[in-house]
Amino acid sequence: MYGEHRTHPIDIDTVTVPDRPQVRGPRSPAEVREAVRHAFEGARRSRPRDTAGGDEAVGDALLVASELTTNAMLHGGGVTRFEVTLDDRDVRLSVSDRSQELPRSVRRVDEQGFIPAGGHGWPIVCRLSRDITISELDAGGKRITAVVPLAPR
Repeated sequence: MYGEHRTHPIDIDTVTVPDRPQVRGPRSPAEVREAVRHAFEGARRSRPRDTAGGDEAVGDALLVASELTTNAMLHGGGVTRFEVTLDDRDVRLSVSDRSQELPRSVRRVDEQGFIPAGGHGWPIVCRLSRDITISELDAGGKRITAVVPLAPR
């Protein structure tokens, strides 16, 4: 970290978390959150004087990673790849899935005027991210990359 990039990819066939056994996945947002936590821990070990982002930045990155992963599993045909990259300013989270359908915000209200559960993930990602890029993949599907700042908003 700090002048260099540390990338922790998770492919569909394996979950790659250094110093841990490889398992099939990612099977859940929890596995992706573990990879994000591990990336922050590694950055903090390599530069113990620097915090590699405060608790708020870590929480934001965990929430964005979880929401992107959940959306890919629910609406994108499953996660095909996950990457987390840290540098001295940002954490970059990339989630690839099998769908070319773009994410969208949907504000629903039921018959009683209440907003039902669900449909809040994409607005959360948009709110917490400094930048979002959506790319079509040559093999089909898409990759969404969200950049979450390490400094307070």
